[in-house]
Amino acid sequence: MTFLAYPETEQQKKILALTGELADTFAERAAKHDWEGSFPYENFVDLHRAGYLTLTVPRELGGWGAPLVDVVMAQMRLAQGDAATALVMSMHHAHIARFAQATQGKYSDFFTRICQAVVQDGAIINTAATEPATGSPSRGGLPQTTATRQPDGSWRITGRKTFTTGSPVLHFFVVSCAIEDESGLEPLEAKKGSFLVLRDTPGLRVQETWNSLAMRQSGSHDLILEDVQVGPEAYVEAQIAFDASMQMRQTAWSFVTVAVYMGIAQAARDFAVKFARNRRPNSINQSIATIPHIQEKVAKMDLALLQSKAVLYSVVEQYMADPTSVPAAQFGAAKYLATNHALEITELAMRLVGGASLSLNLPLQRYYRDVRAGFNHPPQDDVTISMLAKLALES
Repeated sequence: MTFLAYPETEQQKKILALTGELADTFAERAAKHDWEGSFPYENFVDLHRAGYLTLTVPRELGGWGAPLVDVVMAQMRLAQGDAATALVMSMHHAHIARFAQATQGKYSDFFTRICQAVVQDGAIINTAATEPATGSPSRGGLPQTTATRQPDGSWRITGRKTFTTGSPVLHFFVVSCAIEDESGLEPLEAKKGSFLVLRDTPGLRVQETWNSLAMRQSGSHDLILEDVQVGPEAYVEAQIAFDASMQMRQTAWSFVTVAVYMGIAQAARDFAVKFARNRRPNSINQSIATIPHIQEKVAKMDLALLQSKAVLYSVVEQYMADPTSVPAAQFGAAKYLATNHALEITELAMRLVGGASLSLNLPLQRYYRDVRAGFNHPPQDDVTISMLAKLALES
């Protein structure tokens, strides 16, 4: 299944062809890494060589400069090969895109250095925000990780972060901190902020804690920061201005993560359809694709995929036409529908395939586990329901 006219541009066709080759290669490695819970380092070497890391890097700085719709399509395809690798990429692409969007074409030395590292060295970036005590930062808790400003304007950072996806290969960590100021310099109004910390900074280390049912090869380990010292330029908000209206518009880039779960659903559906066509038990002497209840399950999977894609792409297209026209509740609604439909689709695929779906030799059980991680990305379902209710009742 494809949605409407996509891919419609030459760039989209090139990106999808490139992504398809990567996804097929990663699919051959995924079962081994999933079983071992090991990190697929070789995937990220391939991603760098192929130029996939630069999708959202502006053209002026050596990247593709791909718009949101292109990246959503690419991520959906990559996830069909290895969802955990695609998850790391979704966060990397979103960070670069948000920084680029906030700079509004006036690329600072701060942002330019990041992009150069991505293009030349294959550097990867992600946030380190979630903590053991505060949980997801989307819930509004003040980080326990602290950044203390020093008299010379530098910062000392101490704390612990969880769910640092892609940590084995991250070059840049965007660390959220509560701000403490003992510098005697002009006081800061902000109570919290983000700090760009390089991997080789003394006092920074990754503790391998990730042992999950889903996304096992995502390397979402804990990040430990012990009296880490960074310069004044590491304070992200001092380098890139994120005003309130800009932050609202940048919510759209969460869709590159939503696309990962749509990709898993597509992979599960495709596996089940292929299984139905090829499965020929001797009790009926033809493929099970001829059985009405099998056909019903396939139709339900396709209906759910069509609905999710229609909502996802329509919101993306509306955002690209007018970023101010899409309220946060609609972004949340699209994410809610896509992730819940993705779960429904994988469950239908499991029911269609039957007992064989539990085999560790087949990928369907991995899809079934990985798709469940989608509910944990913000906004969570309860937040989305609340936003939609307020939008309807208070507007």
